[in-house]
Parts: sequence; C-alpha cells; structure tokens
Amino acid sequence: MNIGFEAKRVFHNTTGLGNYSRDLVRIMSTFYPENHYFLYNPKQSQKGLFKANRVNVFEKQPKGFFNQLLTNTWRRLGIVQDLKKDQVDLFHGLSGEIPVGLKKKDIPSIVTIHDLIFLRYPEYYSFIDRAIYTRKFKHAANAADLVVAISEQTKQDIIDFLGIDSKKIKVIYQGCHAAYKQEFSESEKAAVLKKYQLPEKFILNVGTIEPRKNAWSIVKAIQDLDIHLVLVGRETAYAKKIRAYLAQEKLEHKVSFLKGLTKEELAIFYQSAQAFVYPSRFEGFGIPIIEALFSKTPVITSRGSCFPEAGGAGSTYIDPDNVEELKQAIEQVLNHPHIAKKMADDGFSYVQKFQDQLIAEEWMKTYKQVLKH
Repeated sequence: MNIGFEAKRVFHNTTGLGNYSRDLVRIMSTFYPENHYFLYNPKQSQKGLFKANRVNVFEKQPKGFFNQLLTNTWRRLGIVQDLKKDQVDLFHGLSGEIPVGLKKKDIPSIVTIHDLIFLRYPEYYSFIDRAIYTRKFKHAANAADLVVAISEQTKQDIIDFLGIDSKKIKVIYQGCHAAYKQEFSESEKAAVLKKYQLPEKFILNVGTIEPRKNAWSIVKAIQDLDIHLVLVGRETAYAKKIRAYLAQEKLEHKVSFLKGLTKEELAIFYQSAQAFVYPSRFEGFGIPIIEALFSKTPVITSRGSCFPEAGGAGSTYIDPDNVEELKQAIEQVLNHPHIAKKMADDGFSYVQKFQDQLIAEEWMKTYKQVLKH
C-alpha cells in the first residue's frame, strides 16, 4: 500500500501536532514496513526534526518554479498531481486539512482532527486565524472519506461545531515518543538536574505557557508549599505576566522556566518529578498526561473535557480555576507517598492501552476499511 501524508508539521512543528505526526509515521513504518509512506513537505526544513529513511519512508517536495514559489497553493491544489504520479492509494491529512480535488482523482482520504478549540474558545485566537482554520477544517471534514478524532471529546466537538455525522467519525488515540518509556539511571537523572540547576524535589508542567494551559494556577497553589515548580514550554505574553507576579511576590526562586530540552532530558524531568500538574482548561487530548503516565509519575489534571480519557482512574482531577483544590491535590501527593505510588502504578497500568503496536494495528485496520469502501 502507498500512503501519502500531509507532512508540513512532520518537518516544521516542534510541539504537539508535529510530535503526533512524527510518531504516527514512525509507528506505521516500523510495524508495517511492507507499505510505502510518502511525506509531502512544502519546503526544506532547517530544524532536522525528521529524516526519511528512503526505504519505506520518502520525503516529497514540490517540483517546478511555481509550486516551489507558491507552496501553500501546492499543498492545497498542486499536490494532487504528485499523489497520482506516486501512485498513492490513500491520503492522510495529519492535522485538520486535506487538499482539494482528491475525489476527482479517485484518491480516498482520511483527516485527523485534534481539537476545535478555536471554535469552542474563540477568545484565544485572532479573527483571521479562526476564519482560516474554520474554512480548512470544514472542507477537510466534509471532503474526507473518514474523520479521525483523537478523543471522544474532539469527536463530540466535530459533531457539534462542524455538523458531521457521528458515523463518519472514528476515535483513535495517540501514543508518545519511545523516550518516555525508557528508564534512566539515578546518575543520569542527577546529571540533568544539575545541568539545569534544579532541586531534587519539584513538580512539573509541560506545554506552551499560555492562558488556556493555566500555569498561573499552579504558581498560586504552591506559594505556601515547600516545593519547586518547573515549567517547560514556549513562553508567550502570559508567561511574562507570571514572571511579573513572581517578582512582585518575591517567588522567583520557586519557579524555573525551561525550553529547548531534548526528548531524553524531558523524559528525565518527568521521571524525576514528584507529580505532573496539568490544570489546562481544555485540550484535544493532552499528550503530556500520557508522557507522565509512561514515566510512572502521579498526574494531577482537570475535570471534564478529554482529561479522564488520557489520565484514567488513577489520576487526580480538580477544577482548574480552584486554586485551593489544586493546592490540596498537590499536598496530598507530596505528603502521602503511598497515595503517590498508587497513582503512579494505576496510571502506568492504564497507559498501556496507548502502546505503539495497538495504535499501529488500529490505524492499519482503518486504512484498509477506507480503501475497501
């Protein structure tokens, strides 16, 4: 089978959508090496995020002056001619979009939709971004033969906001990078903590530091607790407000802001943390929760939305805007080792449902079903 992927984020996105895309290609090419996987990348990447093996994974870029000049037009229209030349049997849009004209060329398609946060919480996005995303997602959801949601929450949002029939939507969960399943030695952990000048005990939060992720609630929750907070992620204007608050309250020594870590360093942070604290107001799925559970770290996250799907019964759930409840949840993990251990053990058992082989099998079954129909 020849499978084509809309691969812009495979090569250019360093966060959630890029990680999802790279992991899916890695998983499928590993467990089903007999297929050919074509990654359609609009332009050369300078980040070195992914390298095609040229055995069963091939990077494809636009050819010709106009396609190379107008890469967005190529992604939306011109790419279809390349798919036919490459004899692609099935096209998979990995992040909410597919090109125009696939049906005319008899190319079946699937689109993965991660979330519709731009419609549910429009205040977090500019008018222009909302308009562009809405147009792309509506086209993809209507034109694709199958829509894959990464959670039941996202499936319901696709039904509610885009008006897509539930029978056309399938939920397939995602896994995470192998680094988070690797066990590191105490000396390796100590070396990384020393490199970043971190204390032996800390709690961790991972993700872009923005209002929706709600890291400020963690800062407020630990003000009177004897614990350090590590925030890992790209900083926005929201992060500057947190820094100003820390300076005002003379709490700078209690919070570390980090970014640009290797996968192995981040995995060590997960394994070394007393707890992973994720009071986000809304996510499509919440992949950092999965990373924490594979790391055997207790998880404290938000009630509702997709969070119980990712966190399972062993995690602790709080109102993300109730600082006192969050504080109590953190205290419980810090002061009661037996509770923390049970949360970690239960979480690790639960997260086995997100192992690579199970995800690969589900995707292969889905690809074959779409091709059959």
